[in-house]
Amino acid sequence: MFEPFPGNYVWNLSVNLAICMGGSIGEMDSANRSLLASAAEGEDLGTEAFFTAWCDMAARLVELGEEDASAGRCLSAAEKFRRACVYYMTAERTQSPHFTPRREAYSQMLAAMQRAVDLGRLNCERVEVRYGSAGFPGLFVKGDGEGPRPCMVHCNGLDSVKEMIYWSGIGEALGRRGVSTVMIDHPGVGEAIRLRGLSGIPESERWAAATVDFLETRPDVRADRIGMMGWSLGGYYAPRAAAFEPRFKLCVAWGANHNWGELQRLRLAREGDRPVPHYWDHVQWVWGKHSLEEFMAFAPRISLVDVIEKISVPFLITHGANDRQIPIRYAHQSFDAAINSPKRELKIFSEREGGVEHCSADNMEPVRSYIADWIAETFAQMNRTG
Repeated sequence: MFEPFPGNYVWNLSVNLAICMGGSIGEMDSANRSLLASAAEGEDLGTEAFFTAWCDMAARLVELGEEDASAGRCLSAAEKFRRACVYYMTAERTQSPHFTPRREAYSQMLAAMQRAVDLGRLNCERVEVRYGSAGFPGLFVKGDGEGPRPCMVHCNGLDSVKEMIYWSGIGEALGRRGVSTVMIDHPGVGEAIRLRGLSGIPESERWAAATVDFLETRPDVRADRIGMMGWSLGGYYAPRAAAFEPRFKLCVAWGANHNWGELQRLRLAREGDRPVPHYWDHVQWVWGKHSLEEFMAFAPRISLVDVIEKISVPFLITHGANDRQIPIRYAHQSFDAAINSPKRELKIFSEREGGVEHCSADNMEPVRSYIADWIAETFAQMNRTG
């Protein structure tokens, strides 16, 4: 993994994710050089300096993008807004939930995203899923081909947002293989928690079922070919949803997460790396808990023990051989427990292939392509067998 901040895994992870989403090395290097001293102080201290440097970089691109748009250079403008979206996103997700300026950065990120979509005429439709009294939004990417297409529901992890999923390229990769994707800001992430106050829940099948309800209303989606996938903590959410929502026809865990509750005890003992600064504030915010003690008492509920056995559809698990956040043993535990899946596969990515870090943050392409191929091939097999 590219490590511009030696010894600071959390900041390095953020930079690598920005690269995977299409950030410019030159732009990021310029911002990061001013942060080296702050990074050496640890993952929590100095995050406000990180925030300022990356937001300044994003704001400059917004100005340049507007200049291009005014000159009628819409595609050039869209590229600048894309990178601005990535940089605002990266700055915002590294901050404490109590850091007030992140709200404006999040708003700027959403605005830059929409400008990129509109000016670039991107295959990206903003949609709304009915759920309770608030609902939650998603981004729909239509698959190539005529008639209704198979569709994947792609959920987030602990700290990602739907725009991160979009810029990862998985929707485009699936689209070129004839499969649509809806990427959702479900309870606990993105707009759902930031703008609508929806905390995370262990029962992911509830919001996943609401997403299937939405997809069944679309004439461009084949209702009998809907799958569920997720990355990072989505490696818990997606299998849990597939286990209890019978309308899902396949499932992908992009990074296994067999026993996230158990993992919290290890992290409290400072074993393994964490995804974001201010980690314990972040997890309490996501799950709507008011103290570390309350969160730790709740965390054991986030487990796939005695759940994976209920999956009765094709199931793919991918995991990086050098995942420093989620132990590789969790990938084997999920695979070994999936005894009722008619087609289960565990793919561990090696140094030779790339994608060895958590959710392939070091090199997303080989894992993204592998997953897209597996999904397309599995849907095709279903069509042949009826």
